[in-house]
Amino acid sequence: MGVVKGSVMEVAIVQDRLMGLGELDPAYQDRGLYFGDGVYEVLRSYKGRLFALDEHMARFARSVEAIGIEGVDMAFVRSQVLKAFHASGLEDAKIYFHVTRGWGPRELFGPKINGPNFLLTVNSLEDASSQKERGIKVCTYPDLRWRRCDIKSLNLLPNVMARRDAIGKGCQEAILVDSNGLITEGAASAFFAVFDSPTGQYYLQTAPLSANILPSVTRLYMIRAAKELGIEVVERQFSPDQAKYARELIMAVTTKDLVPVVGFDGHRIGDGAPGHVTIRLARQFLRFTMHKT
Repeated sequence: MGVVKGSVMEVAIVQDRLMGLGELDPAYQDRGLYFGDGVYEVLRSYKGRLFALDEHMARFARSVEAIGIEGVDMAFVRSQVLKAFHASGLEDAKIYFHVTRGWGPRELFGPKINGPNFLLTVNSLEDASSQKERGIKVCTYPDLRWRRCDIKSLNLLPNVMARRDAIGKGCQEAILVDSNGLITEGAASAFFAVFDSPTGQYYLQTAPLSANILPSVTRLYMIRAAKELGIEVVERQFSPDQAKYARELIMAVTTKDLVPVVGFDGHRIGDGAPGHVTIRLARQFLRFTMHKT
């Protein structure tokens, strides 16, 4: 139905096209777009094998339950992940999917919600080999996120702001610092430090899981790799000043697994090259990826 000049009606504009509100595509009325009212998940494959699908599906189910989206069939979601991945033919793929509560009038709460809505994409993974071989630089940024970061929600504006700030400073990732002056995690990654102990040994340290920390699947396997190598793991927050003088720093993220950090807020870490602990952990981590899901 077109818009008649002089008529009284509800209207919408997309770019420069004026239309009656009833003509507006539901995609523009999705609650994910209006409110970030949805949750998402990202997993990857290694050489044609999906990695940790069960763990990613379990985390997705927890996120869906946590924000109360009803009517999501997890068996259907899993089947769509497998169907899309196999259809893509990609050996090393990034699979992204999300569910929103649905679409309808822009109201925080109301009965006219149609949903839920499901979206999935499969893309080629970027080549991270250079970052793994040379390491990356990171810088700190205030943790401005909401207080339920354990839910993998679509509300990522603070993460976007943090990453933009990092890129503007010539870094590849932002490391978030809470109001107590302690590191939580990266804008899109888990964050680890290797510290020397008074006994001359070294240990791996990362923030403990809480409402302020995403239960990263890569973090889970990183800790598992460390324990299999006999490396002590300490789950306790540490400060940026402590991070500057760590033996090694490591970023852990689904799409790149383990990446050495060689620069932190302008300070060189170690000798400015990937450390041997990071290299050992990366090799052990890759062993997990050889098992087909």
